[in-house]
Amino acid sequence: MTEQSFPLPDVGEGLTEAEIVNWLVQPGDTVELNQVVCEIETAKSLVELPSPFSGVVTALLAELGQTVPVGEPIMRIRTAADAGEPSGDSETDAAVAAA
Repeated sequence: MTEQSFPLPDVGEGLTEAEIVNWLVQPGDTVELNQVVCEIETAKSLVELPSPFSGVVTALLAELGQTVPVGEPIMRIRTAADAGEPSGDSETDAAVAAA
């Protein structure tokens, strides 16, 4: 198992920050690659962010209403480094296996 940080991506047009408007996942949730995990608001629009990884959400690193600079981690996801590699945590292993 590997834990990946998901930094706030550059959504274009020279924007340097965005506000977290809505989390669509919580720690412990299993996410798929490209599943929308949160909504952010920039100076120009509301944007849905897809997950760059599949796995289990381990932490949300930004609060609702918080303005986050581009590149700052907003979420951590535990991914399977090797699909057959158990983490030792039966709940996490079951969640990752179900993903």
